[in-house]
Amino acid sequence: MTLYCSVRLVDSSSGFVALKIQRSAADFAEAALQEIEILSAIANGNSSNSECVVRLIDHFRHTGPNGQHICMILEYLGDSLLHLIKYNRYRGLNLNKVREICRWVLLSLDYLHREVGIIHSDLKLENVLLISTIDPSKDPNKSGLSPILEKPEGSSNSSVLVNFGEKKLKRKARSATVKISTRRASMGGVTKRVRSLDGIDLRCKIVDFGNACWVDKPFQDVIQTRQYRAPEVVLGAGFSFSADMWSLACVAFELATGEVMFAPTSGEGFTEDEGKYEETMRLIDQMEKRVLNSPRYHIRLHLTSSFYNFAAPVMLFFYGLFW
Repeated sequence: MTLYCSVRLVDSSSGFVALKIQRSAADFAEAALQEIEILSAIANGNSSNSECVVRLIDHFRHTGPNGQHICMILEYLGDSLLHLIKYNRYRGLNLNKVREICRWVLLSLDYLHREVGIIHSDLKLENVLLISTIDPSKDPNKSGLSPILEKPEGSSNSSVLVNFGEKKLKRKARSATVKISTRRASMGGVTKRVRSLDGIDLRCKIVDFGNACWVDKPFQDVIQTRQYRAPEVVLGAGFSFSADMWSLACVAFELATGEVMFAPTSGEGFTEDEGKYEETMRLIDQMEKRVLNSPRYHIRLHLTSSFYNFAAPVMLFFYGLFW
């Protein structure tokens, strides 16, 4: 488990920072050193787009009762895109706001891919943070108050993973709640007031490079959280920068709809990865009929391999946001 917390430096002019403490086990320590190497390369870049990526300030080792921990001092950022979705009660964001968020992520990926040669390998809502909190009063840099520490999304105090079937049930419950609220509103009933996202600073940065790798030096064969995993990774066909772009397309869909694009499940005779592949192909078949034949979404993609032909429809959804 990776622990996160916010601390205040002794020098008040430095303000608040985020402290990432890695577990003391040898494999976690090695991963932390690789992350420091990658973050250092990012920080040493010359492009202004490097400002779209979380900044490593310093790192040190701390010896405690459980061994030696590698600690990283990172710049203090705000809420994640997952928190933004929750704040919006799992309703899709206005497409102009989705475009704004994706523009900042694209600037970051352009810098990582083209100038540094790094694949993030785990792009998802939790790993993109706004530069400030949704509620300005909770931003210590603006309010001058100590931050209220919250449990990071996706973390747990135990090694037990959340059952994905439970997540699917929660998504269905959210969807049903939205439908009921809409029906009540149409009937003149009482419904929750729609929250306004106006005034929220949508500038954001990519964080968590614990799974990142150099394009010519991958550390592992399987990358990415399953819901955001690119088809080439599922099939074990190798991967490159396009894997991050697939994940970003899934993130854009989630921002626009409030729903996960792919929610793979396992069953009798097939694994979750096989379920993900089948679900991907089924969705692409639907999108080929509805999207690829539409003049508005017509685009010529220069793909380096025929394998990527079936990735085009999902990418078209993402590119369509900017037209």
